[in-house]
Amino acid sequence: MEHRIPRFTLDGVPGAEITVHPFATEDELGLKLTRFRRGDGDGDVVLLLHGLTSSSDIFIMPEIKNLATYLLDNGFGDVWTLDFRMSSHFPYDVETRRHTLDDIAHYDYPPALAEIRRKVGDRRIHVIAHCLGSVSFTMSLFGGAVGDIASLVCNSVALTPRVHRWSRAKLRFGATMFEYLLGLPYIDPRFSDAPPLTRRWLLARAVSALHPECREPACHMQSFMWGSGRPAMYAHHNLAPETHTHERLADLNGASGVHYYRHIDKMVRAGRAVKCDAADPRHAELPLDYLERAAEVTTPILFLTGDRNHVFTDSNIVCHRILEKAAPGRHELEILRGYGHIDPIIGKNAHVDVFPRMAAFIKRQAG
Repeated sequence: MEHRIPRFTLDGVPGAEITVHPFATEDELGLKLTRFRRGDGDGDVVLLLHGLTSSSDIFIMPEIKNLATYLLDNGFGDVWTLDFRMSSHFPYDVETRRHTLDDIAHYDYPPALAEIRRKVGDRRIHVIAHCLGSVSFTMSLFGGAVGDIASLVCNSVALTPRVHRWSRAKLRFGATMFEYLLGLPYIDPRFSDAPPLTRRWLLARAVSALHPECREPACHMQSFMWGSGRPAMYAHHNLAPETHTHERLADLNGASGVHYYRHIDKMVRAGRAVKCDAADPRHAELPLDYLERAAEVTTPILFLTGDRNHVFTDSNIVCHRILEKAAPGRHELEILRGYGHIDPIIGKNAHVDVFPRMAAFIKRQAG
């Protein structure tokens, strides 16, 4: 019988003192921080941010040497993960909600950082962010909603989302098709488990028919949800065998509300992070263009991207180029050979190929 890794397990970070810190947002959502401490935990703090469809689970996977454990083993004794409104730990992505990345930038990160500050005082906070966690956090930072961040690592994408042509078509028409033609406000890698001949089951079968590269329907659906490739999100050989199973992939990268796609589509067409609705009075303090004050943000950023990134292509290369003009020498770029979109985080050898680069960057900023 196949060994199953328990969903939402915390077993992947051995020898750590683990505490959970729930908090509420101004728009009345319950979110949570999880703290992993080892030793006295009095040094610099590292906060880890997931992307859309995933959760803090990608940083604490027990089947690999995960990022939280790597940091604890290499001089960072106080590591936090944030499950914000995109997290698969919450029901928000499968409810009929119309959240945008502006909501996350405005409502989720300020109270999360305030909660951390209540526990750690004025110690330096470094952030490592992935996917739309990276986009939304850079929006929050460059939009002035948060500040006092010692350093930031952005994996795959930041303020200039760029995608393949096929992905542009999906972004442009996908949300409307799903909501109004299929009657579904979300897409789920588990659609193949739906009752036979239902809309969800038929969609999963159709998607799998176009993805002969493996036998995992959750892998096929994730390629359909994000990116353009077979597979789109990672290189198969970079994953541990325990990771590339139907249940595990669906646990790590769950359902996604389709309304987020509309905001991403607007950014892709603009060539940069922009506000979703310029007339929304709730976000009046946020800028229309999140790059307009780029030179004023003093937080150094390491932009990471795989050279096989079939989700956000060369987004971070372009973002680094723009910010290098705005603030020469402040930011850094590293291209990860043989990696894609999410395998720099969940890859079986990421602790050798990727995590040391993150840690070295943070330590350089810590001085």
